[in-house]
Amino acid sequence: MARLTYVEAIVAAIAAEMRRDPRVFLLGQDIGPLGGVMRGARGLWEEFGDARVLDTPISESAMVGAAVGAALMGKRPIVEISFGEFLPLAMSQLVLQAANIHYMTAGAASVPMVVRTRIGDGPYRGHPQCYEAWLAHVPGLKAVLPATPYDARGLMTAAIRDPNPVIVFEHMQLYHLLRDEVPDEDYEVPIGQAVVAREGRDATVVATGWMVHRALAAADALTAEGMSVEVVDLRSLAPLDIPTVVASVRKTSRLVIAHESWKVGGIGAEVSASIAEEAVDALDAPIVRVGAPHAPVPSARSLRDLFLPDEESIRKAVRKVAEF
Repeated sequence: MARLTYVEAIVAAIAAEMRRDPRVFLLGQDIGPLGGVMRGARGLWEEFGDARVLDTPISESAMVGAAVGAALMGKRPIVEISFGEFLPLAMSQLVLQAANIHYMTAGAASVPMVVRTRIGDGPYRGHPQCYEAWLAHVPGLKAVLPATPYDARGLMTAAIRDPNPVIVFEHMQLYHLLRDEVPDEDYEVPIGQAVVAREGRDATVVATGWMVHRALAAADALTAEGMSVEVVDLRSLAPLDIPTVVASVRKTSRLVIAHESWKVGGIGAEVSASIAEEAVDALDAPIVRVGAPHAPVPSARSLRDLFLPDEESIRKAVRKVAEF
């Protein structure tokens, strides 16, 4: 075991797969001698060189398009898009090509590629947009958002080995924030499986990314008020593990969903609708969603802290469902 940060765990997964499989290579901006944005590719260029760690021009559409072509020719490319708010520049390649080619060819071709990108309000307060729900909406794309170093390594490994295109969203607040015990040996965290991060009996909080840690802190604080809160970390956004959420809701009878992205059209809306369809009989209170207001994320630090959901937002939501 090694105590790794979130980003160290991601880099460890990429390095291990590049050693194991010569078809795996990395391309993106500033990933060579610079070591990547926020040190997100540190050490890879030194070990694997220019042939497998390709510094690219500033063109997200060209990067993703090249990766689609390489994947069709038998390679396993990993594209680093520096920040999630640049994903719209490659939407044609992602949505119309990578996601569809396997189906358009009746299974004759596949696109085993990974797109990794950073989202969320991080320590440097730059590029905070959270667009993960856009990609989770697209059939043919898988999307994951790890919340811990252990899951970061395991999900990245699973994504690289997957025969389908996978988007790995990396939350910037978590990059250097915490360390976790991560096995040295090879392992995968299955895409499409949520995990119960904290057992409870009175209410369920389903969360993603940085909000998982805020939900855990809220759950700890609410024990002083006599409440036992279960926290479910979705981990995978596409496919969603609705059965795990259903099982938790049938146990607690109350549901709060928390994510940093906008409440309108966020992944929480899909979770809420799924529970309404499959487990409405188990609910003793209306579902409450916690997310950002439907407005652009403010640039000013003081406004952003008010704008984004936090631990207190989750505590208020749990108290609200507990009143019924």
